[in-house]
Amino acid sequence: MSDFADIDKVLSELRHGHTCLLLNDNSAGGMTGFVVAAAEHCQADHIAFMARQARGLVCLALTPQRCAALELPLMVEGDDSLSPFTLSIEAATGIDTGISAPDRARTVQVAVDPNSQPADLVQPGHIFPIAAAAGGVLTRTAPAEAAVDLATLAGLLPAAVFTEVLDAQGAVAGSEYLTTFAEQYQLVVGQLSDLVTYRLANQKTISAVRKGTLETRHGALDVVAYQDTTQGRVHLALKKGEIKADQPTLVRVHVTAIFRDLVGTTLDGRTSWAFDASLKTIAEAEAGVLVLLSKPETPDDLLSDIDRLWRSAELETASGADAYNQIGMGAQILRDLGVGKIRLMAAPLKYNALAGFGLEVTDFVAPPASDSR
Repeated sequence: MSDFADIDKVLSELRHGHTCLLLNDNSAGGMTGFVVAAAEHCQADHIAFMARQARGLVCLALTPQRCAALELPLMVEGDDSLSPFTLSIEAATGIDTGISAPDRARTVQVAVDPNSQPADLVQPGHIFPIAAAAGGVLTRTAPAEAAVDLATLAGLLPAAVFTEVLDAQGAVAGSEYLTTFAEQYQLVVGQLSDLVTYRLANQKTISAVRKGTLETRHGALDVVAYQDTTQGRVHLALKKGEIKADQPTLVRVHVTAIFRDLVGTTLDGRTSWAFDASLKTIAEAEAGVLVLLSKPETPDDLLSDIDRLWRSAELETASGADAYNQIGMGAQILRDLGVGKIRLMAAPLKYNALAGFGLEVTDFVAPPASDSR
């Protein structure tokens, strides 16, 4: 598929109450797609199209503030997954069973009405809200964030209905199917990576607040402290050598965690980049960047990590998700430092929409067995 609409065209379609297809490219060259419509224009035909033609789970992307105003708790407390679902919802009045397209559209309309109160919704229901991350796709490059960003940029209420496109066998649709799907239903097609570029041209959610040289146990490195505008957290970039966008740069994006970084917990039969091993490798490279993303840990977070350690098979997945979730924040920092091509010190995950940040993963670098944990 090569006939993509620019983001302004997608925004125009949403303003007029139409459904669009947004393609989500990843670092492995794959592609998935989701259909999206502005929540304030949501009608029964939007819901019916998503349920019958797109076939995915119909979700409602909301800002964290709107979720709080409606008193919608996360389905899993402390959930920091790619899809932080709240409890499902139903309009308290004006519906029948709740599952029909008109009923679900009514629920969406109630949820986004500025005059609605928590009592206007009941749980569980047939609409599945997701709390989109503050900062949108510049923080997390996922469908919920893209949906809220599009609605906001269109000048509409910051909420959108969306669903992932599945093929006739119920599998996540690939590029060939998505091309046919878009043509069949005459959908305007945009790219999530273009949305990232569009937002970066007008807004960043990080700014450099300190620069200098830092003496580490593995030698001197340039350090840049960045503060994000969404939560006020400070993140660090430790840089070695001259960064050239057209030359591969060794990169590690590391999310802070007490048990991994300070206690030194290990996982039987698994390898991952420990912080000190990452720092040593970057310090020895001709050109490299270690991005250290701050993630404050609550008492509940620490207890949850202990539980995960006792179920060690889950810890590696959770650790990988941390970095994946905040890839937008790390990508902004790498872009600011002039990084283009990346030799990524990480497991070979499919990172979404990196092209929108001007980044390309050329290969993944595994940790040395003797230094990993």
